[in-house]
Order: sequence, then C-alpha cells, then structure tokens
Amino acid sequence: MVRRPSAERRRQLTEAAIRVMTRDGVAGATTRAVAAEAGVSLSVFHYCFDSKQELVESVIETITSHSVTVVREAIRPRGTLRETVAAGFRAYWDHVSAHPGEHMLTYELTQYALRRPGFEHLARRQYELYRDTYTELLGQLARDMDFALRVPVPVLARYLAAMTDGLTLNFLVLGDDAAWAEILDTITDHVAGLVRDTDEVPHGP
Repeated sequence: MVRRPSAERRRQLTEAAIRVMTRDGVAGATTRAVAAEAGVSLSVFHYCFDSKQELVESVIETITSHSVTVVREAIRPRGTLRETVAAGFRAYWDHVSAHPGEHMLTYELTQYALRRPGFEHLARRQYELYRDTYTELLGQLARDMDFALRVPVPVLARYLAAMTDGLTLNFLVLGDDAAWAEILDTITDHVAGLVRDTDEVPHGP
C-alpha cells in the first residue's frame, strides 16, 4: 500500500465519509463503512481520526468548503454590483441543483450534532462557517467595488446565511421549478439595494 501523508489521508477519508453519509445517513457512516469506502484499513482511519466527532467536524468543514469554493470563484467584480451578486447566487444555486444529496446532508449533520451530547458545538461551528464566509465575501466586495453597506456587515452576513439556508431547504423539499429563478432575482435585487456608494457616506467635518 502506498503511504500518504496524514493530511492527505484525512482528506481522502473525509471525502469518503461525505459519500457514505450522503448515501446512508450520518448514523450509517460507521468507521468501518468509511474506511471501506476510502479503500483503507481501520487502522489507517484511527491513525487519522481519534473519534467520530473529529470526523464529523472535518466533514462539516469540508462539505461547507465545497459550495463556498464555487461562490468565491464566481464572486469577482463585474459590470455592476447586481451582476456580481447575481453571479455568486447563481453559482451557489447551480451547486445545490447539481449536488442535492450533499446539501441535504448538511441539515442532517446539524440535527445529528444538536441531538448528540458533546457534539452540539459542531452544529454551532457549521453555522459560524456560513456567517464567516459571507462576512469575508462582503468585505472583499466592498473593497473591490468601492461601496458601503446600509446595514452592519455582521447583520447582513447572518441574514444572507439564514436566507440561503432556508431557500436551500425549500428547494430540497419542494423540488425544482421555474419559480426559483424569479426568487433568486428577487433576493439579488434586495441585496443590491442594501449597499450604497462610498461617496454617499458622510466623512465627518
């Protein structure tokens, strides 16, 4: 067997765990099942992860990074702020449409962590990652496109996290239809309306 650095093995096992959890649920992702999916021995699993809690935490961070990465790549200054925001939402929505099972898993991970003593902080970490991502993206856009927000960054970041979370769950429950494009347009208009040019901001006497 080819020996790999521990960090690479952890990534391999984490991605295998995501596939197992998406297919069989979090409860069905035993260490044996994850090791088998990754094509490694149980000893390799236990060398990389001390516990299932540690694995779940790695899964949460990795599965969040999947959608975050596509949004980061899409969020770059375009002709207008609205076009920029629309590109970010569209990239996220395309990921949801292409990987519904993975996004469904995020909700199961939340419930699993909240109901299991000692795992509660993992659910909190999951939603902190959503908030922190929006905070970073908003800050970067404000600098790149020279605008100021009409609301504090922490407020808008949490609002966007809650909005996309609810919208994603609605999609997973109700399925795909033509309404989602109009819903995304409405959200894009709303977000674009929550910013103002920096020349509108008072700079003091």
